[in-house]
Amino acid sequence: MIPPARPRKLAKVPFVELADGRLQGVVSSGSDIGRVYVSSVATGTFAFACSTNNNRPCGGARGSFCNHIGALANEAVLQYGAERVVRYLRIEVPAGDIDGPVLATAMRSTRPQADATKAAASVFSRFLRHLAYLEHAPATLPLPEMQFFPPTRAVA
Repeated sequence: MIPPARPRKLAKVPFVELADGRLQGVVSSGSDIGRVYVSSVATGTFAFACSTNNNRPCGGARGSFCNHIGALANEAVLQYGAERVVRYLRIEVPAGDIDGPVLATAMRSTRPQADATKAAASVFSRFLRHLAYLEHAPATLPLPEMQFFPPTRAVA
């Protein structure tokens, strides 16, 4: 696991990943504490999708990136570093100080199309899987579902 490029707060964007050819993650709603949005941007084409955890489309993602996708890009820069995000998404940006708003502007300039693949279910499922590990009490014994990781030390 690669440590974050900079510390980030998890309240707004609790889950962000570069996977399956997309920048994708879960973004908290600004108006309803019980609602989250699953947002994604495809590598190269910048095709995007944003919907609630109940598969309702985001009202702000009509023809262009919504605020959830902007927040996702900002958090990706904090988590992975700007250079890695630029390389993964294949964004052409001028050299210099690259941050989340610069990335979002560069992606918007290509006039992205809405994503027809709708990967929301798999992204949200992985997010819930990560949350399940928070329910475990701290222990040194291995978790059965994580047996594929090599042991770091002998368990007594």
